[in-house]
Amino acid sequence: METDDNVSATIPDWQRENIRGPRDSGPKLIRAIRRYQAARAKGGMIGAIAAKYWVLVHGFWSLITQSEIHLHMEIGGGLRLPHPTGIIIHPDVVIGANVMIFHQVTLSDAIVVGGHVDIGAGAKIIGPLTIGDNARIGANAVVTRDVPAGATVVGIPAREI
Repeated sequence: METDDNVSATIPDWQRENIRGPRDSGPKLIRAIRRYQAARAKGGMIGAIAAKYWVLVHGFWSLITQSEIHLHMEIGGGLRLPHPTGIIIHPDVVIGANVMIFHQVTLSDAIVVGGHVDIGAGAKIIGPLTIGDNARIGANAVVTRDVPAGATVVGIPAREI
């Protein structure tokens, strides 16, 4: 997991979403979501046509990654999906700035994820609940309660260490 203390919990680092190569499916999935939202916000006929195009692109990258990240979600800047396979995120989840989500993660119901949160592979977060800024969720943890800012939680059920 990311241990860089220079990553902000409030100021998005947009470079974290840069596409680095032709097989970089995580950033391509995020780009489709962001471009869809921008096209919808623009409105008009051009915005509607662009939005339909980005729906198709989103569908393609969702199929490739076998992930379900909805087009209408509120996602802070700097989201990283290093291994975007099998990520399932409920449409009511709100994700803060500079969050990193590994593969096979599930975020259900109304969850608020703070800024600079790292979520390990296979973690299951069952809401409604809030995860504070700079928190870390261990691999395969099952989180059923709020996680305070700066905390690291692991295990089934997840406990702070």
